Amino acid sequence: MDIMTLAGLIASVLVIVAAIAFSSGIAAFINLPGIAIVVVGTLAVTLIKYRLLSVTGAVRMAFHTVFLEKNDSPINLVFQLRELALLVRKQGILGLEDYPAEHDFLRKAITLAVDGHPPDLVEDALMQEMQQATVRYETAEQVFRGVGETAPALGMMGTLVGLVQMLRQMDDPSAIGPAMAVALLTTFYGVFIANVIALPLADKLQAKKQDEQRIMAMIVTSMRSILEGQNPRVMQELLTAFLEPTQRGQLEES
Repeated sequence: MDIMTLAGLIASVLVIVAAIAFSSGIAAFINLPGIAIVVVGTLAVTLIKYRLLSVTGAVRMAFHTVFLEKNDSPINLVFQLRELALLVRKQGILGLEDYPAEHDFLRKAITLAVDGHPPDLVEDALMQEMQQATVRYETAEQVFRGVGETAPALGMMGTLVGLVQMLRQMDDPSAIGPAMAVALLTTFYGVFIANVIALPLADKLQAKKQDEQRIMAMIVTSMRSILEGQNPRVMQELLTAFLEPTQRGQLEES
């Protein structure tokens, strides 16, 4: 589980709720018509902009990828791939048949290699899988960015509705203040949904996509190297190109 993402989300919500509770109370910030305009309206517009499967897939990917899936360590993957190369040198490609790979993409790569497919076919199949995974991440990211764009706009629309209703009560000065507060609440709801939930999740999905692309590229490169019979040390040098400078230092220390 990505603890920092969950902790950041909870902390941001708690800070806002605490600020509201200490100032005027939670009840003053609850307006059911405004919530309906922003939440239901944003959902409706999102379903207009994207397919239902894309929306449900984005929510599922955000939940599983951002909150539940563990982060794969590139350094540990380098050691694991080097172990695979050494195993193939000693026992041949069939020595990978019972290897306990944790990463799904690595398991698929091992299966293709063990089945005896040529290196070009294995690489093409893995690259196609990598491309489809990238498309899924990009679609989920677009959905959440769409929510981040729509929610503030619906909030402003709700504010305009509230202002119209407020102007109809101009003959009663005592009602103007409360009516104005209610009108502004919809803008608050839209900004909250966009900047606390939707856009941060979109940014995290983008980062996860880049991490997953790097992991998959490392696996594709290593499997091609293994099938071509390259020296495990040479393969490790190729994989270090995917590591950041600090990670390269940790790899050398290890």
